[in-house]
Amino acid sequence: MDARDADLKKELNATLQARRELGEEYESALVDSFLEKVDQRIDGAVDRRVRRQLAEQQMTLARDARSPRPTDSWGERYGFGLVSLVMAVPLSAIGAGTAHLPGLLISWLGIVGVNVVQAARSNPGLFGTRRGRSDGDGDWEK
Repeated sequence: MDARDADLKKELNATLQARRELGEEYESALVDSFLEKVDQRIDGAVDRRVRRQLAEQQMTLARDARSPRPTDSWGERYGFGLVSLVMAVPLSAIGAGTAHLPGLLISWLGIVGVNVVQAARSNPGLFGTRRGRSDGDGDWEK
């Protein structure tokens, strides 16, 4: 038996003692008073349980948000890079054939850019993205 149960037992004994001393005319008021205390005890226990469950859910959501995504499949991770390298051959030929060196550079900048975007999408923290909250004066932590 914990302290709360002992307190409730003391309250019940005090209520019964008061009923013996005051008589039956106060019985209804004494029972109502005791039931109000029991009701408050139940409400407090329910509130604590609900707050605990909400805190656990918030922690679970926060943990899930921070945890890395499941690793991508081999096809998604490396397939994009392989396809872009295969496509680089005709794109390089077209760029170099029509605009010579500037066309070749532009085609390769496009290929690299597409792969950088794919890498950033697959690994959100790869390029030092912002993390944390604002420190209050509008500046973000890096």
